[in-house]
This record gives sequence, C-alpha cells and structure tokens, in this order.
Amino acid sequence: MRILIVDDEPLARARVRAFLRGDPFVEVVGECSDGVEALAAIGRERPDIVFLDVQMPGRDGLQVLADLPADQRPAVVLVTAHDRFAVDAFAAQVVDYLLKPFDRERFALALKRAVDHIDMQRAGDLRARVEGLLAAAPARRPERITVRTEGRVVFLRPDDIIWVEAANNYSTLHLVSAKRLLLRETLSSIERRLRDSGFTRVNRSALVNLDQVQELQPAKYGDYHVVLRNGTRLSLSRNLRGRLGKIVSEGL
Repeated sequence: MRILIVDDEPLARARVRAFLRGDPFVEVVGECSDGVEALAAIGRERPDIVFLDVQMPGRDGLQVLADLPADQRPAVVLVTAHDRFAVDAFAAQVVDYLLKPFDRERFALALKRAVDHIDMQRAGDLRARVEGLLAAAPARRPERITVRTEGRVVFLRPDDIIWVEAANNYSTLHLVSAKRLLLRETLSSIERRLRDSGFTRVNRSALVNLDQVQELQPAKYGDYHVVLRNGTRLSLSRNLRGRLGKIVSEGL
C-alpha cells in the first residue's frame, strides 16, 4: 500500500511515519505540509491511502477532498485535534477519523480500515474486468463464474453449485462441497448469470442446477416437491412447472 502523509506539523508527520515503520506491506511515498502540496502529490504519486490533517494553512483537508478528481480519490483517514469536523469528514466519505493524540493501537485500526477499503475496491475492479472479458467472449455455456463474498472474489464452475437460496437482497450458494457462500446479490441477478448453465427457478426463493435434481415427488393438492441429490426438498411452484420441461413429463 502506497501511503502519503499530509500535516503542517512536522512532529505529527513523524508520529504517523513512526507507526508505519517496520510494516513490510506499506510504503510511504511522500510527506506534505499543506493542501496545495497534497493535491500535487496525490496526482503525481497516486497513493492508495492518505493520512490527511484537517486544519492546514492555505487549503485545509476538507478542501483537498473537495478538489480531488473522482479517479484520483485514495482511501483517506482524516487526522485532527478537534472532533467538530467529524460530521463533515464522514459526509466526505473518509474511511476513518483519527483524533489527536492517538496511540499505536488506534492508528493500527485506522490503517486496517483503509487497507480493507482498498482491498474491497480492488476485488470489485477485478470482478468487473473478469466479467467484462466473459461478456465479450463468444456466447457459450460459461465454464466459470465469479462471485464476491466476505471481501473475496471466488471462482466457481456452475457444476460446483447445487442450488441457490434467496433471502431478500442476499443469496446463499449451496455447493457440492457442502460449503455455503453468502452473496450480497439477488436471486434474479444470479439467475441471469446462470441461465445458460442448466439452472432453473423452481419457486420464488430457489434456483436449482437441473443436473442435481434426483426426483419429483407428489405433494398434497396436486403440488410437487423437487428432491435434489443431496436430499434437499424444495416446493415446485405451479406457475414455474413449465421451466422443468427437460425433466418433467408432459402429464405433470
């Protein structure tokens, strides 16, 4: 992680630098003493994380944030001796707000929040690039899909998935390995991504891999249950029976 330190007080800059010393995963790419220098350094160095003082001569930290182009916006931790800037700070979408004087433990928490923010951004960018490449490829049954869960990007084959369960704006993937992955993605979104991979909706809350369907069992009042190879039983909605034409006889 490339880090820029911005503060008009040399001792404050030295304190941040000392807390970063010895961390093999960070690199301090520069120090600035005012907002004008900071804007130039951010454009030149493209840091991942900036520890930014609020009160500085010329241009303060909040003005620096307002002047930053969106494509140059790093993860920002605001550093100040006054708590009255907190509302403005979080309105500017900073990742943390450090009140001076802070100790090593509180600084480490702020650094972790900034690193986690960057990791999530990078994971989202990677997924977008991968899915862009897949979308540009010739239409065919996808061999792999990518899903984001708990800050990770996981690569799966459609055959790894037994069924998908909906829960409001979240979905749970039930895998052949018996693992479960919780995604912040709707069932309809996943259905669109798997529609060419042999999956079909059996009710409002369940999407199944047709290769994992073992049998259909009659239930009361002319209804049916879909039984999967792992023993899971799911109700089959009457208005979705037509989607199971590949495995259901015309008499159903």
